[in-house]
Amino acid sequence: MINLNIPAKQRAYIPQNLEMKWDNLEPILNDLLARPIADVSGLEQWLKDKSELEAALEEDFAWRYIKMSCDTANEELLQSFQYFATEIEPKISPIANQLNQKFNDSPFIDELDQEKYFVYIRAIRKAIEIYREENVELLTKLQVTQQKYQGVTGAMSVEIGGQEYTLEQAANFIKDTDRSIRQQAWETIQQRRLVDKDDLNILFDELVAMRHQVALNAGFENYRDYMFQALGRFDYTPQDCYHFHEAIEKQVVPILKEQAQKRADALGIEVLKPWDMEVSTTGKAALKPFKNGAELIDKSIECFNAIDPKLGQMLATMKLNNLFDVESRKGKAPGGYNYPLAETGAPFIFMNSANSLRDLTTMVHEGGHAIHTFLTAHLELNDFKHCPSEVAELASMSMELISMDNWNIYFDNEEDLLRAKREQLQDVLKTLPWVAVIDQFQHWIYTNPSHNAADREETFKQIYTRFGAGFSNWEGQEAEFGNLWQKQLHLFEVPFYYIEYAIAQLGAIAIWKNYKEHPQKAMEQYLEALSLGYTKPINEIYETAGIKFDFSLSYIQELASFVKDELQKLG
Repeated sequence: MINLNIPAKQRAYIPQNLEMKWDNLEPILNDLLARPIADVSGLEQWLKDKSELEAALEEDFAWRYIKMSCDTANEELLQSFQYFATEIEPKISPIANQLNQKFNDSPFIDELDQEKYFVYIRAIRKAIEIYREENVELLTKLQVTQQKYQGVTGAMSVEIGGQEYTLEQAANFIKDTDRSIRQQAWETIQQRRLVDKDDLNILFDELVAMRHQVALNAGFENYRDYMFQALGRFDYTPQDCYHFHEAIEKQVVPILKEQAQKRADALGIEVLKPWDMEVSTTGKAALKPFKNGAELIDKSIECFNAIDPKLGQMLATMKLNNLFDVESRKGKAPGGYNYPLAETGAPFIFMNSANSLRDLTTMVHEGGHAIHTFLTAHLELNDFKHCPSEVAELASMSMELISMDNWNIYFDNEEDLLRAKREQLQDVLKTLPWVAVIDQFQHWIYTNPSHNAADREETFKQIYTRFGAGFSNWEGQEAEFGNLWQKQLHLFEVPFYYIEYAIAQLGAIAIWKNYKEHPQKAMEQYLEALSLGYTKPINEIYETAGIKFDFSLSYIQELASFVKDELQKLG
């Protein structure tokens, strides 16, 4: 019988039960700073010891964040998170920079295996280049301030039919076949969002001002240019992003416009409104792939097991070790994530399930991230596991598509199964213009830092309109239309983390195309690529996965046409 318990990590350098307080950490950091390094093996041992401390710190922070997002109303959990953010991180930051300098100045750096350490050395040198002591306090303040978004949105709920629902739960009513019910639900949700519109605009103005100052301090003209460096975007430029947006506009928007017209015809509606975009055109109720969170977890383990027993075992290990929180409830932060536990080598999956098809795709998406966490756990240095988002999202978005071959585990009715696959592929295409909208919006926000809330709203409307505005008519819903951007958590909490979804979506389509042609080979290549972590440049990781790192017009045309053809096959 396989043992699914996760063994406690045995530390070689730091104390086994180290309490994460500054008084305990300072001597360890000082030891790393002062330690003489006599040869290349001493340098590698120093890197391993530093890595062990970093992994322990990351996991401690991870649990503080996870617990806070599971219960945003708990003041004690918020204070625990803020303690790390305000009392530990700011004190570590200048020493971490000194440690980077110590490594970079070592005469033995050239004796390291240059292929093995290329990506790592490149990242360290970039971190040294953009580090500024005056940003330490500002970045701490940013981290604390941006978490206010969770507090505001986690408290949002609405009443429908005399019952209270979180916004995620209420969204199920927008799929109701009765148009009046879905219109009322949509309007109720949007009106609730508008209640906090001004507060969130004030919060966002604060964040933009602080982020702009961080960029100025680091010698950049704007925060966009700073973040391209901070995120280690060595493989593409802001101009490449604009070309990518344009390619999506030319190749994907026309397909979605065509589908919107088919939707209107199928529903017998002359003008599609925002509340008409989620309901099934079959005239049947929304799909229910599972009954509750527990069943979602069990069915997902079974699904991953059918793809490859090793993958199913990974999710089963998570279940046994209580590494899921999937049900939607009031007071819980919005959205979903997979949080790697750097020292344990396993992840935690957080989401807001309301028993919908979207929740199924969220679970297999986060499950793809989870597989990635397990596959990189063996890597020698903690930094080797820090994959750029273009790689991390490739893991998750590919799993959404690969897993479809086993969705019969969620649907025992063939008609429902085909419908689920159709809706998933439609969502794959819908992802691309929305990512282009959010990414282009961010470029504008941070290259125009003196804008106000009204400018921001007007610009968002213009950009969203260019990419189809959700392919529905917004007359009479102008306030809701201009406020849609506020639902995107990334804008508040992880700025510029978004274009990666589109890049990875293309990669995922390419992996799925390979998987349909040669399942075993494609799966081997996918897992091999994920196992690399971030020990190779992005283009080499994509090549290992059997695909191209490419978002040219012709490549987008090829892959969008492939998805369109697959949709037609499903009827």
